[in-house]
Amino acid sequence: MRGLLLDTHIWFWYLMGSSRLPRLIRDLIAHSLEECWVSPISVWELGMLADKGRIRLDREFRDWLGAALEAMPVKDATLTREVALRCGEIELPHRDPADRFLAATAQVYGLTLVTVDGHLRELKNLQTFSG
Repeated sequence: MRGLLLDTHIWFWYLMGSSRLPRLIRDLIAHSLEECWVSPISVWELGMLADKGRIRLDREFRDWLGAALEAMPVKDATLTREVALRCGEIELPHRDPADRFLAATAQVYGLTLVTVDGHLRELKNLQTFSG
């Protein structure tokens, strides 16, 4: 399997050891740590969720992120002009900009998006893994 772009919830669940993460996905990530990528959009999204109190962290977000990246080094799928352009070509049934960026990033970088989001799994021209 090619490199893995972890959807925000997948990355967070893996780091937190959540039982919500399907076992097949947990095993895939554990055996592919050198091939795991994360978008800056996921960092932004988790920061927003922490600010709104929708996720609970044991420390300030910046400190939590530093510890998370130390515990699980991932490759940075940086935002590029091509990713931004591809976002406009993605058709989703909702207007969630984070999902558009993640799908576009996976396409541009040639990565498999690991997600349990049904809307993303149904996209044409996007390789996904959902366990």
